[in-house]
Amino acid sequence: MMENSSTPPASEGAATPAPGSGTKRRLIYAAGILAVLALVLDQFTKRIVETSMSEGQVIDVFPPLLRWYYIKNSGAAFSMGEGYTWIFSIIQAAVLIYVAVFLVRKIRVWPWSLALGGLMGGVAGNLTDRLFRPPSFGQGHVVDFIALPNFAIFNIADMFIVCSMIGICLLLFTGRELDGSKPADKKEPGHDAGAEPRELQ
Repeated sequence: MMENSSTPPASEGAATPAPGSGTKRRLIYAAGILAVLALVLDQFTKRIVETSMSEGQVIDVFPPLLRWYYIKNSGAAFSMGEGYTWIFSIIQAAVLIYVAVFLVRKIRVWPWSLALGGLMGGVAGNLTDRLFRPPSFGQGHVVDFIALPNFAIFNIADMFIVCSMIGICLLLFTGRELDGSKPADKKEPGHDAGAEPRELQ
């Protein structure tokens, strides 16, 4: 006697989604969204500074801890490398492309998603200044305005870059790779020093 079943048999050729594929997409989307948010916030705050302050102006916010100090930086951090803006433009473009094309698609855990997303957004923020601000394309000066005592003057993009690099360093220091695994987790089964031999069936 044949049993009736309301569930149709699964076809042998039916495609089965890869395990974790949905999570991978969410992590990639999250990295992209964070990058866009960082870029927008960075450019928005720079626009406010440009329209409400004159270059060189200082405004006390929480003295003596925090001040707005509007300057334009043609170099890297601490104004190093002034006169070589085009080199920083190339380096930042290369970093952004490498992270976006080669690294983001490999992430499988949230810490790496947030770290790489923040890094992309920060780099994109300063790269936008270098590409589209005066004096010329690729040699634009970066707008900096956040001043702390005995420290460099920086911007929102710099904050994202620094925080992301700290996170990346911690992930690398703890041995966490882009997929969340550690090198020790990838040892081939049966090759552990303390593993007991399996019985032959």
